[in-house]
Amino acid sequence: MKLLGISGTITGSKTKVVVQKVLEEVQKNHPEIEVELLDLKEYDVQFCDGRDPSTYTGDTKKVIDRVKEADFYVIGTPIFQGSITGALKNLFDLVPPQDFRHKVMGFAATGGTYQHYLVIENQLKPIAGYFRAYVAPGYVYAHNDHFSATNEIIDEDVLGRIASLSEEVVSMQKGLHPDKAGYAVNK
Repeated sequence: MKLLGISGTITGSKTKVVVQKVLEEVQKNHPEIEVELLDLKEYDVQFCDGRDPSTYTGDTKKVIDRVKEADFYVIGTPIFQGSITGALKNLFDLVPPQDFRHKVMGFAATGGTYQHYLVIENQLKPIAGYFRAYVAPGYVYAHNDHFSATNEIIDEDVLGRIASLSEEVVSMQKGLHPDKAGYAVNK
């Protein structure tokens, strides 16, 4: 089973810190799960122009393939102007919806106001619904105040939500896809 963490931004570092922390929790408690981080900042991804996704090349193809190959996800975004980043929206546009179908998604977001957590409820969860993905009931929202000056998460409640989200996505994935979890499946 492969869990892909996606840091859906090309600027800043707090979102990556949160996503990476969720992945570390999964790896610590479930070493049998392969975890991987996809940091959009490290790739030169083309804008989606409506063509067949298989025709993209270079970094764009690499990113599409990494998303397609994952079994489940933790997806993070900073909230800018009350919305997800253009980079993350572009990624959602590039990947065929069927590649997300019946896969578990957990969400994390960072932002500068305490109300921006609503973007997870009002934008990310409906997008996952369109993909017919399964969404973890909990999520992580971290405000700028939850980080130290060196971008370490210092808020105990946020660390608790990270631990909870890590368990939720794994539990859902194993429960919904026991064939991929290494369990015997009765036919």
